[in-house]
Amino acid sequence: MSQAPLTNEQLRAAAPTLFTQEPHYEVSDKYHFIPTIDIIEEIKSHNWYPMSVSQANVRDEEKEGYQQHCVRFRHFEDLLSPQDNAVELLLFNSHDRTKSFSISAGIFRFVCANGLVVSESVFESYKIKHLGDKDNDVANAVTSITAIKPKLMRKINTLSSITLSQLEKETFAKSAIPLRFEEHLEVDYKDLLIPHREEDVRDDLYTTLNIIQENLIRGNVSGVNKESGRRFTSKEIKSITTDTQVNKGIWDIAERIATIKEPSYQIAA
Repeated sequence: MSQAPLTNEQLRAAAPTLFTQEPHYEVSDKYHFIPTIDIIEEIKSHNWYPMSVSQANVRDEEKEGYQQHCVRFRHFEDLLSPQDNAVELLLFNSHDRTKSFSISAGIFRFVCANGLVVSESVFESYKIKHLGDKDNDVANAVTSITAIKPKLMRKINTLSSITLSQLEKETFAKSAIPLRFEEHLEVDYKDLLIPHREEDVRDDLYTTLNIIQENLIRGNVSGVNKESGRRFTSKEIKSITTDTQVNKGIWDIAERIATIKEPSYQIAA
């Protein structure tokens, strides 16, 4: 992933739906439409810059240009002085009411280009309904995420300082399997603990979290369908919704482990 912010031309090429100027015809007259690019410009005015974007695939061609999309932003200070981890701002939206406008917090880990989405138990998502000076939800949400940045970084430092035994790592992996695989799909939990780079050959909670996240999200995990007896290999998760749900679930498990290993650890930010 490039460490330079995306230009509007790059955003348009990757996700044209960001520039849609009207909602899908099926939404009601009460629907308050705001073009996503307008929110992006508002967020940029608060020193957060777009770094990556994705938009959902559509089966119904009439939904093309209105589908769910996600833009990830990084703060100016993290672009100027990159660290191993950076708090990101995530903007979700659609123009067909399948996904409401919202802003959440995430964490980007440079060593593996992984993007975690922080659980709502840590940071509540902000719904976006207004744009402008009065009742500006965007400004409130951006201010809140900016304020939580140092708290999330302290959490990362704490998770990185907690050492897990092999049994504890395996228990973490077992607990994460249902986030991605249904009950009739059997996988070896040990496959979720396979590191893909030397930097990840470590026993701390934060590294373990990232290894499990990468294996769940990026796929290539083998298993057996217990109902059909057929073997399968998982594919990379492309769905924005599924990616977010898996990420939040992994973070939740890691935080619960942290409270066991470090009783003073506080889940609430």
